[in-house]
Amino acid sequence: MRKVRLTVVGVAAASLVLAGCASDRDGGSDASSTTSADGGATTAEEVVFTFASSNDPASLDPAFASDGESFRVARQMFEGLVGTVPGTADPAPLLAETWDVSEDGLEYTFNLKSDVTFHDGTDFNAEAVCFNFERWNNFTGVAATESLSYYWGKVNGGYAETGGGKYASCEAPDEATAVIKLSSPLPELVAAMSLPAFSMQSPTALAEYDADNVGGASDAPVLPEYATAHPTGTGPYIFESWSPGENVTLARNPNYWGDAGQITKIVFPVISDATARRQALEAGDIDGLDLVGPADVVALEDAGFTIEHREPFNVLYLGMNQAVPELADVRVRQAIAYAVNKQGLVDSTLPEGTLVATNFVPPSVRGHSDDVATYDYDPEKARALLAEAGMSDLTLNFTYPTNVSRPYMPTPEQTFERIAADLAEVGITVEATPLPWNPEYLDRIQGGSDHGLHLLGWTGDYNDTYNFIGVFFGQSSAEWGFDNPELFSALSAARVASDVDEQTSLYEAANVSIMEQVLGVPIAHPVPSLAFRAGIEGYPASPVQDEVYNVITITE
Repeated sequence: MRKVRLTVVGVAAASLVLAGCASDRDGGSDASSTTSADGGATTAEEVVFTFASSNDPASLDPAFASDGESFRVARQMFEGLVGTVPGTADPAPLLAETWDVSEDGLEYTFNLKSDVTFHDGTDFNAEAVCFNFERWNNFTGVAATESLSYYWGKVNGGYAETGGGKYASCEAPDEATAVIKLSSPLPELVAAMSLPAFSMQSPTALAEYDADNVGGASDAPVLPEYATAHPTGTGPYIFESWSPGENVTLARNPNYWGDAGQITKIVFPVISDATARRQALEAGDIDGLDLVGPADVVALEDAGFTIEHREPFNVLYLGMNQAVPELADVRVRQAIAYAVNKQGLVDSTLPEGTLVATNFVPPSVRGHSDDVATYDYDPEKARALLAEAGMSDLTLNFTYPTNVSRPYMPTPEQTFERIAADLAEVGITVEATPLPWNPEYLDRIQGGSDHGLHLLGWTGDYNDTYNFIGVFFGQSSAEWGFDNPELFSALSAARVASDVDEQTSLYEAANVSIMEQVLGVPIAHPVPSLAFRAGIEGYPASPVQDEVYNVITITE
């Protein structure tokens, strides 16, 4: 979802002080009366906003989440040191009012907002900041795995128990100042701090509810009580209840430091089927929904519903696990790339305005290259490559998610069917493995090696190139199943380059290398759409989904 360049990236020659940018938490207004989604009159004491989810959150503890449904709920309850400029992916002050970066890029001084408390009354201060940083770095066991603390592992590059990553220490010289020290530069640190995974959480609640006591295994983790019933942040809404498979309910935080806004209660009903979500909106059972089906956008707009579009700051891809011997052969991967009719898939299953992908980053992201191998649709060439590899009669597992819609993949079953048909045309038989999105699908793909082909995608989290290709290919992972020290080193060098032009060139070269090796098949950059009933105004559509509901106004 990024489109604007991150101002922090590449700053190493001088200290950076960022201030005066408003985050989107401070909007909204109170109203004396309005009308609920079901037509009933309500007063300022109860203004309910009902927004359909396509699935349950994976976790109410955002440090143990990496999916959009978890983050949508988390953004209402939690805040980080850094937010985003409304409508963009660029960083803006939030719980940190300003920050300074040392000339060598190894020390970040965050100057904190005062008079902020967590939902349980615990003070937000520098000690709380350090508690959270130390918590993330000291995850162990199942907690320190890709299927749970995904983002700390990806951004920091490790945990204390595994030799650590770039994070070195956190100091609190006074209540309003937190100093983060690194062992090596991490230019995207400020932007990464806008991720819900790095939200500030109450040290008191984390300790009281044993938040780090994760059970089970990496492919089937068992979350502690904190992550299911006691999430405690500083945001405008507090946790009320979660009925898995039914809904999550939040209530307005009466002690919020910012503008409380008009909405006093948020309900996230779980409606996994896209058609059922649309019907719920048409019936007045919900106020809004995300991931509108491509075929429904025009019809809903014609019927008087409001349609909001996010920028296509994402990528839908076909993943290939090279731990499977057949997929370790580059000729097979090339054949699969040539076999997929991307344009046909976009035209038949994705929203108008969707771009066919050639890179794993959208064209708006610096580092996107026009010089990559594109593997244009060519079934004959695909069959020839399979024959050359001695695999003209090939069978592969193909895992895909069910009962979910994602911004980059609104109809997974249709996407699977199109690609499976393309593969069958060139002689590849697929063994379909449909799995529920949460938790089975992501646990299978990210937590183990029992998969071959798979459908997944990525909505950019913050404005940095590494957040796309570095997250995918910056280190070995269960999802991709390959080890390539040369590529890992190239991406690492690009990540810490201090000169913007040099960094751009390095990322362009990395994208060329990724597509030469066909590590996966980027398919499309879809345009995600949201729909709302009449009377819902001011929805803060964000390319990175930094959408907090205290700024919404309900007028009827």
